[in-house]
Amino acid sequence: MRIAVLTLYDYLDSGNGYKIRLLLALLDRPYRWVELDIMTGATRMPAFLAKNPNGRIPTLQLEDGTCLAESNAILWYLAEGTRFIPAELLGRAQVLQWMFFEQYSHEPYVATPRFIKKHLPADSPRRAELSMRLEQGRAALAVMEAHLATRQYFVAERYTIADIALHAYTHVAHEAGFELAPYPHLRAWLARVAAEPGHVLLTRRP
Repeated sequence: MRIAVLTLYDYLDSGNGYKIRLLLALLDRPYRWVELDIMTGATRMPAFLAKNPNGRIPTLQLEDGTCLAESNAILWYLAEGTRFIPAELLGRAQVLQWMFFEQYSHEPYVATPRFIKKHLPADSPRRAELSMRLEQGRAALAVMEAHLATRQYFVAERYTIADIALHAYTHVAHEAGFELAPYPHLRAWLARVAAEPGHVLLTRRP
């Protein structure tokens, strides 16, 4: 069976891009990696906007030229039919539940403070957002901690793309200023994810 040659447009420090790199590594799926520097406006150039009019990474280009955006949609596309998405209806819905949680209740309050602290100058007006965002981020981490108190993984006691989506920015939450000591079950889960065969680091270049 012919395997499609994929092209991933990405930025190395992006947790959303890392989700895709991690899943592709776990699937042992070959792909071409193109890094675009989001800090210099590379994703706002006409050539890339033709692929993703929203001007954001990650964007996955399929062999036929079709481009797919939004990290969790890309995860679902790549993982369909693999062990990373449950076959049963409820399990599939629960994976989506946690992926929606990641985008709406987690990413804005864990990933965004990290971006502000790592990539914006000390006098950036956006630093005024940090207090509110960190408070909401701690609330999201507390939801995860409570769920993991009686579970090894987020859905069906198995490693799924829900874990991949949530791992991406949680494992670097300290870079946003979060202290993870109050969340022992979450830290144990992070260790389990990192121990999965085929795991790669966010900083590893493909």
